[in-house]
Amino acid sequence: MLKELSIRNFAIIDDLQIDFSSGFTILSGETGAGKSIILNAVNLLLGSRVSAELVRTGAKTAELEALFQISASSNVARVMSTNGYDPAEGLLIRRLISRSDNNRVYINGRLATLGLLTAITENLASISGQHAHQGLLKEDQHLLILDQFGGLMKQRRQVYDLYHQILPLIEERNRLEAIRKRQGEHRELLEFQKTEITAAGLTPGEDEALEQERLRLKNAEALYQTVYSSIEELYGASGSVIERLLEVKKNLTAAGQIDSQLKSTAESLASASYQIEDLTEDLRAHLNVVQMDDHRLEAVEERLDTLNKLKRKYGGSLDAVCSQLETIEDELSKVENISNQILEIESQLGNLHDQLTRWVLELSQKRAKTSKRLASKVVQELGSLKMPQTEFQPVVQPMAADKKTSAYLAAQEYAISETGIDRATFMIAPNPGEELKPLASIASGGELSRVVLALKAILADTDAVETIVFDEVDAGIGGGTAEVVGRKLSELARHHQVICITHLPQIAKFGEHHFSIAKHVSNGRTLTTIQPLGKKDRTKESARLLGGEEITQPTLDHARELLDK
Repeated sequence: MLKELSIRNFAIIDDLQIDFSSGFTILSGETGAGKSIILNAVNLLLGSRVSAELVRTGAKTAELEALFQISASSNVARVMSTNGYDPAEGLLIRRLISRSDNNRVYINGRLATLGLLTAITENLASISGQHAHQGLLKEDQHLLILDQFGGLMKQRRQVYDLYHQILPLIEERNRLEAIRKRQGEHRELLEFQKTEITAAGLTPGEDEALEQERLRLKNAEALYQTVYSSIEELYGASGSVIERLLEVKKNLTAAGQIDSQLKSTAESLASASYQIEDLTEDLRAHLNVVQMDDHRLEAVEERLDTLNKLKRKYGGSLDAVCSQLETIEDELSKVENISNQILEIESQLGNLHDQLTRWVLELSQKRAKTSKRLASKVVQELGSLKMPQTEFQPVVQPMAADKKTSAYLAAQEYAISETGIDRATFMIAPNPGEELKPLASIASGGELSRVVLALKAILADTDAVETIVFDEVDAGIGGGTAEVVGRKLSELARHHQVICITHLPQIAKFGEHHFSIAKHVSNGRTLTTIQPLGKKDRTKESARLLGGEEITQPTLDHARELLDK
């Protein structure tokens, strides 16, 4: 139930706050006073798309806020709990609308997305205005109304769940079938790739080792000359480093006989001479390793070429090539088992299709019976709304399957959708002698308004929505018909919170609460105000609705009589 509504800097509204109550609430006022703007604000708080043009002239942002009391057993409470909100705290929705399109949505003080807002408010309130009347002309709404009236929503949800279990399985089966059709070519490619990689006999790090070997082989002659000359310089040639070092050692040893401090230096030189001898032996050993082998260089380059081709083809590194081999082997395994996978999926599809077929056929039968009961109820309600000779008939027809329909989404010769096999069309003939036509063909706004009201009244016990807002419900009607509509709205308010925008005193008199909306100019700016009306003020407002701006005593007396009745 809507408890509070706050509107700031929105269209012609500067700052407005309304406290709502349960039961039947009337909003009235002059044309252009802002009644539709208030309705628009509620729509935005329920998740409608917003425009920066709605920000009041001179303001940077508009702010809309609504507080709803939430029933613990409602769908709204369930969705709130699922998303981490406590329904016991109520539902506080706040929307900030900026001229820069930097808009924000807050739910119970937390920043939220428009998608989450829409999910929470889906069953929160119903706006039955001009756009809602147009929505009733859509045939998908007709089937929903029929199912709500017949208490068939559980079966409808079961069909929906089964349908959406089948869809991904059909897609997977089709994907696997497509693979199987090109299986020969695909398998041949995979096996070629596997053979190509496996035959190479890859060793981790092999390419790096071969690159180093190729570098040595390409520079073998220069390496040999460098190592050979180094051996000669250190040890082999006349006047080599070792000879000069031994000569210095000999001289220092002799000098050590005179100066004992030179003995340790001579001993260090002896140790250095041993190290040079060891280095020379290492170089001689390395000289034997240095190869000048053109055949080996050719083999190394050929092997590197093979490895580089594999790396370019399968990922850029030997590790990537080895990883690709694992992927290929896994894909080959899947290709080899694809027929078994398809059989398994077809088994699942068969079981689900059997269940879905039973549900949709049973649901279709119940809809056929429900349509007759709904027709009788609507005719009865329309009779009480001054459309006594109206004929109304929901026509339920199964949808024929065609060549494109999957066998798993067909029941007998009918196509299955997420709502079953049926489409429903509300047919109506408002006047005697006319043939039944689709509801969309109704030209009279007053007739369409009463059909909407009749359906709302019929669905009062089954509709999960707690708050219903009516605008344009009085379109095209007046006099005794308006009084009948007002009484019907009052009856509806026993089951829901009903808020009605009206220009007719015959409807307004039934309201338990009445607000007057007015606009005036202050300091060159247009302002909208709202005022709760007591008994005396309601009489004046009813008189205004009856007679316009010129309120006479007879008009006041008539208004008082209306309210007294």
